[in-house]
Amino acid sequence: MASAAEQLAANLNFGAFGKAEDLKKRLWFTLGALLVYRLGTYIPLPGIDPEALRQIFNANQGVLAMFNVFAGGAVGRMAIFALNIMPYISASIIIQLLTAVVPELEKLKKDGEQGRKQINQYTRYLTVVLAVFQSWGIAVGLQSSGTVVANPGVFFVMSTVITLTGGTMFMMWLGEQITQRGVGNGISLIIFAGIVAELPSVLAQAFELGRQGVIATPLLLALLVLIAFTIVIIVFFERAQRRLLIQYPKRQQGNKVFEGNSSHLPLKLNTAGVIPPIFASSLLLLPTTALSFQTNPAEWLRLTAQLLGHGQPLFMALYALLIIFFCFFYTAIVFNPTETADNLRKYGGFIPGIRPGEKTAQYIDYVLTRITVVGAAYITLVCLLPEVLIGQLGQSFYLLGGTSLLIVVTVTLDTVAQVQGYLLAHQYEGLIKKSQLRGKRR
Repeated sequence: MASAAEQLAANLNFGAFGKAEDLKKRLWFTLGALLVYRLGTYIPLPGIDPEALRQIFNANQGVLAMFNVFAGGAVGRMAIFALNIMPYISASIIIQLLTAVVPELEKLKKDGEQGRKQINQYTRYLTVVLAVFQSWGIAVGLQSSGTVVANPGVFFVMSTVITLTGGTMFMMWLGEQITQRGVGNGISLIIFAGIVAELPSVLAQAFELGRQGVIATPLLLALLVLIAFTIVIIVFFERAQRRLLIQYPKRQQGNKVFEGNSSHLPLKLNTAGVIPPIFASSLLLLPTTALSFQTNPAEWLRLTAQLLGHGQPLFMALYALLIIFFCFFYTAIVFNPTETADNLRKYGGFIPGIRPGEKTAQYIDYVLTRITVVGAAYITLVCLLPEVLIGQLGQSFYLLGGTSLLIVVTVTLDTVAQVQGYLLAHQYEGLIKKSQLRGKRR
């Protein structure tokens, strides 16, 4: 039998959406903020020759294409938002990793809202450091190319570092504003907007290749069917859960005796989300990115860059191993079976047939490890899909598979869930007001 919340969710319609004024304001704010972000991806850095930059980007597209996807095309135009939000994501991952090994950070994590604010402040400081380092590398790399920078020198390096770092900090602030005053997770929506904005041009490129005969028409149709099937698979696995039955015994408060009830502990099949492929691809792209702007690299460095190129067997093997590693590692960080078991015992909950305490923690860890194996295999197969296409067809299909589709689908599911939550809250408020009015009339 469906619960009251599920019955209410089934009755949601456009009429309820039209009456939710707060939700409409949040949606308009989100759209406005994303429009500001998209405008920033078209403002170029000062002192850059666009034609020379386009030639270098096309020559090193295999290296920079994935960064350009996440930046919404800002890397190819070398805009003020070229770094995008990636320094903030890297800083967040590093801080989360440090909370598992640094006792002071672990204590802050357990201190509630005040500790969370302090950790967020450390994340912002680290974001500035990473953004300065990465923007300095970009400035030096552009100067070493010889033709991209009109007036190379210290002033160009300083202006590039300040501009790119300021753009990253503005995007971080914009993402936080979307999270607080809009709908959905702001950082995820910024990446989502960049990917979706580049999708029409990539589809047009694919159809143009089919028209020119570079890609056979049946192969192009099979590619579109494969994309649709991949989206269905991602939706299925992202919504998949392993629910552990939790039983609560009878309890007495004063003279009242409350019957025992049961609930579920949901364990997501993909607890790590999109963090493993993003972190794995960033690590593998570091050596090739460092070599992309060098004019005369050593022979062994050139050979390493070729072996770590997209679609190569070595790259695919290392990519798969890193994704699997980060799936388990990140899951172990964000979900603590011992802490969950202690919380269950504190509130009197237990898993039927399992002794509370250490045995419960061991059982949760056992189940979580088994489902993480399935989740890691699913993420690895989805993310290797564009690499296989690149190896077989010789074309870049980053937007048509792998990490891009994973981000687009997961962000869409999360945003729709939040919109439904706001609509449910609005309907509950309407029901409460009606019941109060009826009570006054009586």
